[in-house]
Amino acid sequence: MTWNRRWRSAGLVALPTGVVLALMAFPAPLPAGQVAPDKNSRQVTFARDIAPILQRSCQTCHRPDSVAPMSMLTYEDARPWAKAMKFRTGLRNKPYAMPPWFIEKNVGIQQYKGDISLSDEEIEQIARWADSGAPRGNPADMPPPRKFLDASEWQIGKPDLIVSSPSVTVKATSPDWWGPIGETPTGATEDRYVAAVEMKEVNDLQKRSDRQTIGGLHVFHHLIWFAIGGEGAQASDGQGWPIHEVGRNADFFDPDAGRLLKAGSKLVFPSAHVHALGADTTARLEIGFKFHPKGYQPKKKVRSVDLTATLDLDIRPLEANQKIEAYSTLTENTKVVAFEPHMHAAGVRMCLDAIWGTTVQTLSCSGYNHGWVRIYTYADDAAPLLPKGTILRVTGYFDNTPANKNVVDPRNWSGLGHRSIDNMLINIGQTISLTDEEFQQEMAQRRQRLHLTGGQTVLGCPLCGYSKIPVATVGSQPQ
Repeated sequence: MTWNRRWRSAGLVALPTGVVLALMAFPAPLPAGQVAPDKNSRQVTFARDIAPILQRSCQTCHRPDSVAPMSMLTYEDARPWAKAMKFRTGLRNKPYAMPPWFIEKNVGIQQYKGDISLSDEEIEQIARWADSGAPRGNPADMPPPRKFLDASEWQIGKPDLIVSSPSVTVKATSPDWWGPIGETPTGATEDRYVAAVEMKEVNDLQKRSDRQTIGGLHVFHHLIWFAIGGEGAQASDGQGWPIHEVGRNADFFDPDAGRLLKAGSKLVFPSAHVHALGADTTARLEIGFKFHPKGYQPKKKVRSVDLTATLDLDIRPLEANQKIEAYSTLTENTKVVAFEPHMHAAGVRMCLDAIWGTTVQTLSCSGYNHGWVRIYTYADDAAPLLPKGTILRVTGYFDNTPANKNVVDPRNWSGLGHRSIDNMLINIGQTISLTDEEFQQEMAQRRQRLHLTGGQTVLGCPLCGYSKIPVATVGSQPQ
């Protein structure tokens, strides 16, 4: 047997030559703190890796004459912001994260329509790109430029009816204003069911305000409106209409649950919130309606949008992580179409839970930023199907400290109010009421598509595993 004399002379334990050769086949351990390179790793470039991410999730806002303060259409646009992109995307679901999609990915339902959030891999790619000097890469790898709708075009297609609100004029340095702005006849000559609605602000601002904020193009922060019939009845049959908020996309209603706009109706605007842009501005809201074909009749009934709210807000000064809960009980079988947290400046997070018997399911949790109000529409096979008697719980979290940059003066107490310096806790969700028969049909379809077995539950549908609605419960077990 031959011994390794070099190791022995160095004072180390001698090993047989065969063992030494075997050990040499394995890589030596790296110094502490050093990470082994990934053999499959490659340089992340703007053209090949980052541009597609920006096109899908960022450029709708980050382009000239849109709501974001900088463009990211080209490499030259995006390169100066590489480190900021790494930081903001790394916040994930926190209030200042980008893109502004705040659904938490470790809890609740994860299937939503129009999801612009980034995957962990995409967030890592942006970080690697920024850390490596933000290289351009091969221009031949660039995807074709994305085409955007012109400002005069509508997401819903050419509207069948456009109704304008009364105009408001906001002086360059005036304080925020809240209040009613009047009403407008719709001009509708016959009852029609609405398939989609879209809202746009139209103003005489000649160029973007010098203020580098997301509100630099619009004076309307929000505008609440109703459709009222000729006899004073709700022309929408009590179904409610979406609230206009800055950046809101078009609303496409469930195909089986069109909303009624009656002949001779008018739109009433009881609550507007407008703010100054740094230039005298006159603005109005245009509401575009897309109708179902004549003769259409809805199969399902849309419910009012406010699921839960609370008047008992007590936001203490200089305190973070303040938790407040609100509850409501469903009196009908319900399909929850969308989750839309609405808080004010101190709000930073909201969760929606469904309680059935002793079963508690967290349906959605999201961060909240009052500068980026979002609506999260559930995918068709993920929309919660909840039996009558289900308790919905909304939990809001508030940060009234200097760490929350949306709060003007965190030394102040605040409660319920319309102003942004006041607070709210509302889930402006959209729901559809279902009869027992419709509820069974919806659950049967969900059961079949998800291949559920008897008695098996699924998030958002506690009874999907049962062939009939239980008439009694013991604990959470249907009988």
